[in-house]
Amino acid sequence: MTKDDVLKMVKDQNIRAIDIRFMDFPGIWQHFTIPNSELDENSFEEGLGFDGSSIRGWQPINASDMMVVPDPSTAKIDPFFEETTLVLIGNIVDPLTREPYSRDPRYIAQKAEAYLKQTGIGDVSYFGPEAEFFIFDNVRFDSRRNSAFYEVDSIEGIWNSGREESPNLGYKPRHKEGYFPVPPTDKYQDMRTEMMLTLEDLGIAIERQHHEVATAGQAEIDMRFKPLVEMADQLVWFKYVLKNVAYKYDHIVTFMPKPLFEDNGSGMHIHSSIWKDAKPLFAGDSYAGLSQMALYAVGGILKHCKALCAITNPTTNSYKRLVPGFEAPVNLAYSSRNRSASIRIPMYSMSPKAKRIEFRTPDPSCNGYMAFAAILMAMIDGIQNKMNPGDPLDKNIYDLPPEELAHIPSAPASLQEALGELQNDHEFLLKGDVFTRDVIEKWISYKMNSEVMEVFRRPHPHEFFLYFDI
Repeated sequence: MTKDDVLKMVKDQNIRAIDIRFMDFPGIWQHFTIPNSELDENSFEEGLGFDGSSIRGWQPINASDMMVVPDPSTAKIDPFFEETTLVLIGNIVDPLTREPYSRDPRYIAQKAEAYLKQTGIGDVSYFGPEAEFFIFDNVRFDSRRNSAFYEVDSIEGIWNSGREESPNLGYKPRHKEGYFPVPPTDKYQDMRTEMMLTLEDLGIAIERQHHEVATAGQAEIDMRFKPLVEMADQLVWFKYVLKNVAYKYDHIVTFMPKPLFEDNGSGMHIHSSIWKDAKPLFAGDSYAGLSQMALYAVGGILKHCKALCAITNPTTNSYKRLVPGFEAPVNLAYSSRNRSASIRIPMYSMSPKAKRIEFRTPDPSCNGYMAFAAILMAMIDGIQNKMNPGDPLDKNIYDLPPEELAHIPSAPASLQEALGELQNDHEFLLKGDVFTRDVIEKWISYKMNSEVMEVFRRPHPHEFFLYFDI
């Protein structure tokens, strides 16, 4: 859709409200709304102003003015607002230089797509994330100087099997047994279907929806693969739709990776491939039907995985999920079909068009624009430098003897460790000016000061259980 198409749509459908949206640095969608009288041809050239100092990780207060330029190709009607509202996703620019803003996550993703074409390796990169999430019916939390607690609850939670519910009708999936019984054990079929169909109505193609492994409403809805920036745009719509449909039902959707102790966390397995001239480049006659290029791409992800985790697993909570025993791929290896490897080669179809690699370490707390861009840059680096991924590991990694397991590298054990890895390994991200040093430095400092240290400095509730009687 062009700017002329958008303006005609606003006029023909008498749309009176236009919502302008963009992604902040850590990965939360932001917005403001203007009347239709404020949207004209100039809006798509000059943009609309806002306070960049109030956006996390962006401008200081003495240089706060920023502009957001709507992208007409992103136009969609919001499915939740009472007044018919057109939504436009925008790109951030500096009002003085008119240059794109280096810390705009969408711009980083656009540069990654452009760099792929510049290398001549391919002309499109496809991404298909499987974002898992939890549906809860109650959440309470607080963090004070003298107290801290959290509590999530769900009628599906197995811990409520003995609760007086007047009446308690049972059918609560046991820990790690939520994949995937029919109703009445699965209590959120209709809600997930509404989420799926709302996404379809927005033009977002969906492959399936289902309950996931954990108790208490863990679920998954899979989008059909799309080019990098388009998929990153879709991912923010995806989170927005799921949260708002659940809110309508007086429920909560969270993409927090590990809200439950000793049950499966929520990952975001990311399927990716590179094409050129409408032909898939990852299909071949090497291991698991991959091409040599695809194996080099695997080698790039494995080489840089520890640094990637600072972007693909960007919260302190992410590393509560990355522990052995809960399907989370901690060990850095690749395999066909084996879900205990950090990179899996799906074998559902032998069609060359379906040949892809599945990076299983990431989780849905990430900023999709930056995560997809970083993964593509790692794949490109692997291809350019012909990084051999070594031999595949077709065993259950969790069953390996300690002496064999010791030779397999592991994902970082904490966000602090991952940020340290990114500090030491980020040159591959700087190619093509996709990620700038400013972005890397700000990402590390923001995460360390605003998240890692804030969690590190606070007493943990379990420490009282362990130590209060010392």
